[in-house]
Amino acid sequence: MSSDTHLTDLSLRLLGRAFDQLDPEERRVVQAIADRAPTSRDAADLDDAQAGFGDRLADRVAAVGGSWSFIVIFALILFGWMLLNSGVLERWGMAFDPYPYIFLNLMLSTLAAVQAPIIMMSQNRQAAKDRLSASVDYEINLRAELEIMRLHEKIDQMRLAELVEKVDALHARLAEGDRDPRAS
Repeated sequence: MSSDTHLTDLSLRLLGRAFDQLDPEERRVVQAIADRAPTSRDAADLDDAQAGFGDRLADRVAAVGGSWSFIVIFALILFGWMLLNSGVLERWGMAFDPYPYIFLNLMLSTLAAVQAPIIMMSQNRQAAKDRLSASVDYEINLRAELEIMRLHEKIDQMRLAELVEKVDALHARLAEGDRDPRAS
């Protein structure tokens, strides 16, 4: 029997559809069952293998920008900037960005304009990772369900074979009883 025929037979028996009519996840599961190979894969490893430099950079920027340590350090820098330009350097007439801190506002606007799309890229990547993880989970659940169905099938076949043996044994005993003169 060819591999394609075996896969089609297996998919028809397990899922009720031909192999070429299955979704990619279902195909991988049927192929893994046919090959007796594991189905489970680590979604994070798969995603990391596909991630480019920009993706990893966006994740790191989002991780740093979304942390309390960033907020505390950034607040300290802002207060230091304001203190330096309002009090210390202004006394000597050397304040390079006096109140209303126009240069500081420009820097904050620039940071927000750059940081927001980077964080959105990271969120989009996380959503793609979540979809991949859901797909892998679906494959594993489908594999488990199909394997349980196959086990039920095997148990049913074993019980049927056992019943057939018992019926044959009963027939043999009955046939012996018909021939035995002592049975009358």
